[in-house]
Amino acid sequence: MTSLTIRDFRPDDAAAVIAAHRTGREHLVFTAEALVWMNARSLPGEHFRVFVAELDGRVVGAIRCGVETGTTRTGIGHANGSVLPVHRRRGAYTGLLAAAERHLTAHGVTELHSWVDDEPGSLAFAAARGYRLGSAAQFAVRDLTLPLPPAPAVPAGVELRPAADWADDPYPLYEVDADAARDEPGEVALDDLGYEEWRVGVWERPDLDRELTVVAVVDGVPAAFSLAQTDGVDSYWSAFTACRREFRGRGLSKLAKRESLRLTAAAGYRHAYTSNDVTNAPMLAVNTWLGYERCAGERKGIKSLAPSGE
Repeated sequence: MTSLTIRDFRPDDAAAVIAAHRTGREHLVFTAEALVWMNARSLPGEHFRVFVAELDGRVVGAIRCGVETGTTRTGIGHANGSVLPVHRRRGAYTGLLAAAERHLTAHGVTELHSWVDDEPGSLAFAAARGYRLGSAAQFAVRDLTLPLPPAPAVPAGVELRPAADWADDPYPLYEVDADAARDEPGEVALDDLGYEEWRVGVWERPDLDRELTVVAVVDGVPAAFSLAQTDGVDSYWSAFTACRREFRGRGLSKLAKRESLRLTAAAGYRHAYTSNDVTNAPMLAVNTWLGYERCAGERKGIKSLAPSGE
């Protein structure tokens, strides 16, 4: 008889949780170190929590959940995770979702957002549990052993510099991110991202590579960047490519992302992954030019939750 246990995450679970997260989904670049850090950090109002599923004493999956911050909307939560493919259809992820929903409902969440693999089984699972489909995104991969397209000319007054140059004061990079995030496609507008939240949640991530994150600087002012995270082995994740509104239309994001990929290939990484909303035509065009090819898709699942006590 199978024994299923849902419990809180412990740091020594990290390797097993990452295996469940990436097995069959190599495009989801994430590290055990980053997961432990994420679980230990404290962002006001997020109420972040990780639950794991054990089957017969073995950790086979996990779910990460919290209240959505960085937005003026209230009552929005997120929950994302996975179970090792060989252990699916045994109730583990159903149990994980139930634990996440209870936790988030207790903290005022009335609308839960969860990314769902864009394949029939996952979509049917989500529909059966009350999720409706929202926005769509696609993942793409780039073989970094292949040549990059020729670099465009760098306009006068523009420099390409590593984010490490702002190690002592990253606030100018936060300003780029906060401005660009307001226009990010999706159901929840990221219109209230505070500096301290950004510093703790983005800048201090252990898998952020500040040498491979490239900033396009115009006349001394950071205007765009391509944010790089890596697994420290062979995979690179383009976490966000951002450009301030007043500097758009100059090809700065293309310059920054190409230079980031060049540096990443020179550092010995072999696989570059990225993700974009399918309506984000400008970035999809940049990624096509850079040689990325679609490798997977996902859909936003949205579920209404009854307020706590109902």
